[in-house]
Amino acid sequence: MEKFSRKASPLFFYTIFISLLNKILYLIMDIFKAEHIEKKYGDFLALDDVSISVPEGTIYGLLGPNGAGKTTLIRIINQIFAPDKGELFYKGRKMMPDDIFGIGYLPEERGLYKKMKVGEQSLYLARLKGMTRHDALKQLKYWFEKFEILGWWDKKVEELSKGMAQKVQFIVTVLHKPQLLIFDEPFSGFDPINATMLRDEILELRKNGATVIFSTHNMSSVEELCDNITLINKSKSILEGEVHEIKNRYKSDTYEISFKGNFDVIKEPLTSRFDLLEHKIVRDTNYVKLKTFCQSHDNELLSLVMPHVHVTSFNEVLPSMNDIFIKVVGSSNQEQL
Repeated sequence: MEKFSRKASPLFFYTIFISLLNKILYLIMDIFKAEHIEKKYGDFLALDDVSISVPEGTIYGLLGPNGAGKTTLIRIINQIFAPDKGELFYKGRKMMPDDIFGIGYLPEERGLYKKMKVGEQSLYLARLKGMTRHDALKQLKYWFEKFEILGWWDKKVEELSKGMAQKVQFIVTVLHKPQLLIFDEPFSGFDPINATMLRDEILELRKNGATVIFSTHNMSSVEELCDNITLINKSKSILEGEVHEIKNRYKSDTYEISFKGNFDVIKEPLTSRFDLLEHKIVRDTNYVKLKTFCQSHDNELLSLVMPHVHVTSFNEVLPSMNDIFIKVVGSSNQEQL
């Protein structure tokens, strides 16, 4: 003991304390974490060392081609089955079975009982989530009126259209006001009007403090909704981070500028420093897309143009999430050949 005391300086204990504190704070910042998850089905490896960290109060996208492993990860989060390796954390501690009551899950395969009446089934599912009959009926009335389906309360599920049934399942998913919501392909089967309505509801849920994880193939939804994403391909995580940071990471120094004036006056100085990708004239306005091929900057571009023409708009072109998805998945597939 004396030998240990002589070697263990105050700095040693301080370092240990700071390390533990940082680990605790790191966990608390994220409402959910999955670390080094592996899952096999026989000889098939569905998830290979996948980790995600979901910040509280954000919308987190799980992206990837069909069969990449997204739904497997979602089912592990919902404790439908356990990972073969890895750990799950919820609110800064290891995930427990009862944590499922704080989660709302909308699966890709809709699971309403077709022979039951809509109201009866919705009430039943709400009670399974721990709601009292009084609170469940109050919340169901609110949501049914909001989604304009109150008249379907006594109808059987089999009488509903696919879109109407999806509305019902969305309602029973959010009814108990879970802190973590998980939507697997939530926009599948919705027409544009109802998809917009659902998108607005998801944004409102985040505004009110919920955290959302959702899986989608719709990259426009990612652009509109997601704060962070993880892209999974062939069981591995190949891209993760904040959406705006990822878009900036993959930008190609391309700019769009519109102006009124004579394009020929600026063509030569522009093409000596920039690669002209596109030029068109709509009515009396020029639209030009340029890419830098040397150490040129946006200020230099403007300084070349503004003395000669009237600039009406200028912006840097960032890649879409769809473009990034195709590029990163294609590159990953080539590397695995």
